[in-house]
Amino acid sequence: MSIAIIVEGKNDKSRLKRVVDENVTILCTFGTPSSLTLDELAKKVGQKQVYIFTDNDSSGKRIRFLLRDTFPDSEQIYTRKGYAGVEGTPEEYIIQQLEKAGLDEYIIYPDPDPAFE
Repeated sequence: MSIAIIVEGKNDKSRLKRVVDENVTILCTFGTPSSLTLDELAKKVGQKQVYIFTDNDSSGKRIRFLLRDTFPDSEQIYTRKGYAGVEGTPEEYIIQQLEKAGLDEYIIYPDPDPAFE
């Protein structure tokens, strides 16, 4: 299965790139997407399964709503309230959310901390 994850901004994208392999397409809305941006995203996604990973705030909810219209079969992934967006979410929590979405095969797990071995 080929997948695409759509996030809000470039900092979210770079955060996510640290925990998923290079086969995952990560696209940005760069804020609330216009109809032109939505069309461009749809072209870039093609036939890939879409996952929407947005902040758990009013802006993230608005973006999710718009993306759901364009990608009705998409899966929703959220950050937890209180985190400073996807970019401010701890990697462990991002990994947990990706696992919940069934994306284990795409996760790059960090090396265990030798201090705890």
